[in-house]
Amino acid sequence: MTTVGDGIPSASVTPGRFFAEPVRDYVLAGLRRPVSVLQAGCLAPLRELGIGALAEDGFEVTVSVVDADEPAAREVLAQTADAYDGVIVGDLRTVPLPPRGFDVVYCGHLLERVPHVELVLDRLVGALRPGGLLLIRVTDRDSSWALLDRTLPSAMRRAIWRRLRPGVPGPFPAVYEKGATGRGIASYALLRGLVIAQRREDHTLGRLPASLRFASAVITWASHGRLASQHDALLYVIRKPEDRSARVVTS
Repeated sequence: MTTVGDGIPSASVTPGRFFAEPVRDYVLAGLRRPVSVLQAGCLAPLRELGIGALAEDGFEVTVSVVDADEPAAREVLAQTADAYDGVIVGDLRTVPLPPRGFDVVYCGHLLERVPHVELVLDRLVGALRPGGLLLIRVTDRDSSWALLDRTLPSAMRRAIWRRLRPGVPGPFPAVYEKGATGRGIASYALLRGLVIAQRREDHTLGRLPASLRFASAVITWASHGRLASQHDALLYVIRKPEDRSARVVTS
């Protein structure tokens, strides 16, 4: 079955080919064999991968989704289940995933809202075929927005969520472990022998109220730039090598 689902509305989808180009290159290199994608996190903006264009060109792409067994995720998945070939719900540290069962794992808007980031990534990497792509979009813990998200009152978080994602259940927890940072992801890739092929910083929350944008700038100033307001999202294209001795690059 070919899946063209776009997932749910997202406040942080930006135009561009950052993910779509490496996915297309991977599909073309596969000589038209079927390609399987695992969307890790029900909030991932799947259209970033360009799957619809691949399907229109005659490529067979199947998409499954996995997320934690918690109320907001279950509600989102209930709304979007028809867009996927498979839906997996469970403890992300232990949920059964087929070993080496997917060509592409797209982990979007997940790592910032779950505990045990390294264990969750281990499960996702274990489900990735050698040579496959791990795509990550994460709100950077080391950004001023992440600090605001962790400390704002619940009522304000709900109001912001409704503004940015109207009709989507939420907000989700604001966990932001140290693994949900550039340093954390670089360290994880190095220890697991993964190759960081591309990295990009994005500023994606321009629709925030002016008062929060001002607060974000003040946090950046007060932290002497340690908590950046220039970006709030980190994007990675990471390859699982065929050869475990492959060198990790971080540029």
